[in-house]
Amino acid sequence: MSEQRPLPYAGLRVVEFTHMVMGPTCGLVFADLGAEVIKVEPPAGDNTRRLLGSGAGFYPLFNRNKKSVALDLQSDEGREAALRLVAQADVVCENFKPGTMAKLGLDYASVSRLNPRVVYVSLKGFLPGPYDHRTALDEVVQMMGGLAYMTGRPGDPLRAGSSVNDIMGGMFGAIGAMAALAQRERTGRGQEVQSALFENNVFLVAQHMMQFAVTGQPADPMPARISAWAVYDVFTVRDGEQVFLAVVTDSQWKAFCGAFGFDDLAADPRLATNNDRVRVRAWLLGELRQRLASHSAAELSATFERHGLPFAPITRPQDLLDDPHLAATGGLAPLELPDGRSTRVPLLPVTLDGERPGVRLHPPKIGEHTQDVLRGLGYDAAAIARIAAVDRGAMPS
Repeated sequence: MSEQRPLPYAGLRVVEFTHMVMGPTCGLVFADLGAEVIKVEPPAGDNTRRLLGSGAGFYPLFNRNKKSVALDLQSDEGREAALRLVAQADVVCENFKPGTMAKLGLDYASVSRLNPRVVYVSLKGFLPGPYDHRTALDEVVQMMGGLAYMTGRPGDPLRAGSSVNDIMGGMFGAIGAMAALAQRERTGRGQEVQSALFENNVFLVAQHMMQFAVTGQPADPMPARISAWAVYDVFTVRDGEQVFLAVVTDSQWKAFCGAFGFDDLAADPRLATNNDRVRVRAWLLGELRQRLASHSAAELSATFERHGLPFAPITRPQDLLDDPHLAATGGLAPLELPDGRSTRVPLLPVTLDGERPGVRLHPPKIGEHTQDVLRGLGYDAAAIARIAAVDRGAMPS
């Protein structure tokens, strides 16, 4: 945002004791919207920094626009510094195992005695109840919460291709914190906010739960479902390319048949309405696959775009770094990785007064802001040196 239009949460201080995805996502929302977000890490750094494979992108994605303070919370001085931090915070976020923050004296009950205005966000696997002792992961709750059942083929449950519950659980934590901040404006007091992976997953599959409640018919897994539309599928075309094509209204059907010269299909009484076409979907799709097989994916895409019909290329995530729409609309921002390399990163999918909230701070190095933050808490140079020198291992999990 421009200098004249500061971000909405400029001046808000958020202190986060988080790792992995769910907790950092909550802090990221506030950070991108202008808050000063201070990430408290153990002296060895957040373990997410060292993940390989599918976790390699977690740290740089979810920790931009934040400051890093390295503290050993097992030491008296480290805990004292953390308490000074939370005493000045508007929002505190944590996503460690139940009981961890209480052992450190940093749970909501302890922090709210120091700072009654604090909004304290606890991000867990489950909300309090019979399951809350279990160790949860995104994949765990996808399996037990019906999402993997709906994503995979019958008898073959499959997790979604992203950390959907971690990310959305963090977002709901931020939404809850925003509601608590608004209430604080009226009452002068903060409160505890809780968000959880399992309950987030249940919200995601609620449409299928309600389908059963309304119709009495269980929802079939998405690959086996009876589609509401006859033409709504991936087509393999010339040279083995693939493209998703959809024709979902009767007017689109007329446009589709006209675009490809399928006058016989347009006149076929079996295909007069969408519901008619759904009843003969298996035959119709076989017919269309044969007729469209000689076209390239690019040709089909161009024709569908020209006639306002829904279509989509089958895109790999890495290809989105060069997506022309994202490039033109400012959806990707330059980012410096902790190792010094440059890349681009997707921004929050919102605009504020026509602008995307961008990257103000690159993902911080371990303890990059420790001295500045501690100085702001009233520590002198000798005390800062003592605290910085303490290294007795990582924050407990």
